[in-house]
Amino acid sequence: MVDHYEDIKHLSRPQYPDLPPMSRHDRAAQFSPFAALVGYDDEVAETARLVDSRVELTEDEICALNENLNRLLDALPAQPVIRVTYFVPDERKAGGSYVQKTGIVRIFDSFENTLVFQDGERIAVPELYAVQFIEESGADA
Repeated sequence: MVDHYEDIKHLSRPQYPDLPPMSRHDRAAQFSPFAALVGYDDEVAETARLVDSRVELTEDEICALNENLNRLLDALPAQPVIRVTYFVPDERKAGGSYVQKTGIVRIFDSFENTLVFQDGERIAVPELYAVQFIEESGADA
């Protein structure tokens, strides 16, 4: 076998006074795959992500929600355990998702129109879809 590089194997790599030698990492980066469309995969994933649309409540559902909210406000000192279903708008596209939270409401903030749970989470009343009583102390469930 003939070695075609025998005449240059003994030579060192050229060094330039105004250009410092590259690290191995930087040299390897020159040969890494090139992404011609930066962010394309992220955009495709975002488009494929599903969101729900907000459900418009009927008059009967609005009345039932208001009745349960009034019942909750009257029962706040008894600290009933409730489950709320509420809409969380999506930050990136139209729509959002419905989320459930179970817990005890500490106060109703009438200035911001929010329910404040004992863990500090605030849920805006206009985003509510349903309020269910899980457990009430000293009252009918």
